[in-house]
Amino acid sequence: MTRIFLIGYMGAGKTTLGKALARALGVPFIDLDWYIEERFHKSIPQLFAERGEEGFRTLERNMLHEAGEFEDVVISTGGGTPCFFDNMDYMNAQGATVFLDVPTDVLFRRLQGATQQRPILQGKTDDELRTFIGQALAGRLPHYTRARYRLDGSRLESRAQIAESVGRLRELLSI
Repeated sequence: MTRIFLIGYMGAGKTTLGKALARALGVPFIDLDWYIEERFHKSIPQLFAERGEEGFRTLERNMLHEAGEFEDVVISTGGGTPCFFDNMDYMNAQGATVFLDVPTDVLFRRLQGATQQRPILQGKTDDELRTFIGQALAGRLPHYTRARYRLDGSRLESRAQIAESVGRLRELLSI
């Protein structure tokens, strides 16, 4: 049985790598944010606005536990998922956890054009965005580094780089 959880900051490439890895392994891929949106027929920002962060994080935990029961699956989590409740302990007990480690400057470049799609980033200048990413990442690293495996996620810009990263990840996980 294969159950792989990809964790890391927003823009780390969890969905990009997760889809490619799942395709290579012939297993389903679940993006936890998409899973939540499908189940509740609302966007993540809507759920956040309605329930507040605490309510959303409880919902997210419940959906993680639901999806984490599936077998032979690759799951990409939200960037904050590992930082709340017992989520890291749960994921480590349920399968292989992989932290996609991406430097702040790469995350900044990837997220620079996505500020409209990500409410938490809206209205930030480039300097504010870079500072925000650096501070948020530093605060989350103690959770992310509890993953069993760590993979450099900075090379996911082309199909060739994605394929190379899938190969490195399969080697790392011995699958």
